[in-house]
Amino acid sequence: MPSKCKWPRRGNYRFLPVAAMASAGLVLAAILITPPVALADEERERICAEAEKRYQELFDGESGDVSVVKMYKYNFCPMDLTVTAGTTVRWINVDKRTSHSVWLKVAGIEETDRLFPEESWEHQFADSGEYPYLCGPHGKQEGMTGKVTVVP
Repeated sequence: MPSKCKWPRRGNYRFLPVAAMASAGLVLAAILITPPVALADEERERICAEAEKRYQELFDGESGDVSVVKMYKYNFCPMDLTVTAGTTVRWINVDKRTSHSVWLKVAGIEETDRLFPEESWEHQFADSGEYPYLCGPHGKQEGMTGKVTVVP
């Protein structure tokens, strides 16, 4: 039976020892790691509520004429955002220590530089469509992904 171990901010990993006998009779062990389990809706809601509270503390909730996506605890909040064509979206890092990036890879938009706490990046969406994005350093390992849907 696989043992479970939770690494800080690394999701749930399962470790499965695999033994093989070498010609000398030695046992070699390997560890297979499965990707992190997707967050439950309740957990994501809790994290996004914390992100909103932190955003309010840092910026008094002021966003101007843009839609805001907060980056917090390896999540984009909201994960899915729907805007009208011509809207500017601002991604802002409200984490306390971790840096993130925004990469609209499918749309051919290069990954941003690392955004450290309280830094932001904006993009105006002129054309309707779906724009999936990810955090470059945490998209694959942590599942830090999101999507902007632009409607006419």
